[in-house]
This record gives sequence, structure tokens and C-alpha cells, in this order.
Amino acid sequence: MSIRLSRDEAWAVLAESHTGIFTSLRADGMPIALPVWFVALDERIYVDAVTRTKKVARIRRDPRVSFLVESGERWVDLRGVHLTGRAAVLADPDVQARAYELMGAKYAGFAGDRPAMPEETRAHYEAEHLMIEMVPDERILSFENARIPLAGADAPPADV
Repeated sequence: MSIRLSRDEAWAVLAESHTGIFTSLRADGMPIALPVWFVALDERIYVDAVTRTKKVARIRRDPRVSFLVESGERWVDLRGVHLTGRAAVLADPDVQARAYELMGAKYAGFAGDRPAMPEETRAHYEAEHLMIEMVPDERILSFENARIPLAGADAPPADV
């Protein structure tokens, strides 16, 4: 009995997840994990970013990144998918257009009311944007606790 998801199942979980955790590395090697909106397309992760942010500077300096989605509040409902790989600023305008189109559809109605934002915040989000493309390596860490057969109702095993 495996709690791991197949590759297709893992990518389906990624595609349906709302928010991911994108981790890049500071110059001193310290990881910085940030929640991001994203789309999964052709087994790659795409993240929109303001061009002049530290996140973009970090991936330009060191492309090694990781990406995580998780869900579930109770132990039996926990599920996650974790990717590692490399990220870069996306150069392909056709892929960028597809990613922005998907992102617009996925997050329609979730964005804040720009006119109601403070001027500095609004200016930040209205600055030049780019798309980050994460190309995962072959390793996918995934799990879904609901696949574990339990003897009782839905209590976790005693050693957890």
C-alpha cells in the first residue's frame, strides 16, 4: 500500500491547488519560502512576478528552487506534492501568453480591489511583470494520507 501519488495524480493535484509555496535561495544559501499564485502547464510551474523583486533577483543568481502544495486539516486528509528543480525568467512569448491566460482564468475574482489599495501597494502591482518558469527535476515527493487503511474510524496510528 503506497501513499505516494502517481506522476499524473501529482500533476492533477498541482493543477487544482490554489496557492503554492515557492522557495528560492538567498546569496548566503538561506531558503526563502513565499506563498504564490501559479499555474501548472506541461509539467512546469509558472509564477507571475514583479520584475524588480528579490524573488526574481534570487532565481537569476541561483536557479535552484522548490515548490510545495498541500491540503487537508485532519491527519487523514493531509496530502502534498513537493517539487525541486530550476527556475528562470520565461523567454518564450507563446508559453508566457498561455500561462497568463490560464492564470487569469484560475484567479478571476480573487485579486484585490486595486483602486482601494494604498498608492504604494497599487504602484508595486502595476509595475512591470514577468513570468518565472520552474522546470522540475524528475523527483516528485507526494503523499495522500487518505490512502492509508485505518483499523478504526479515522484516528491516526498511535505512533504518529
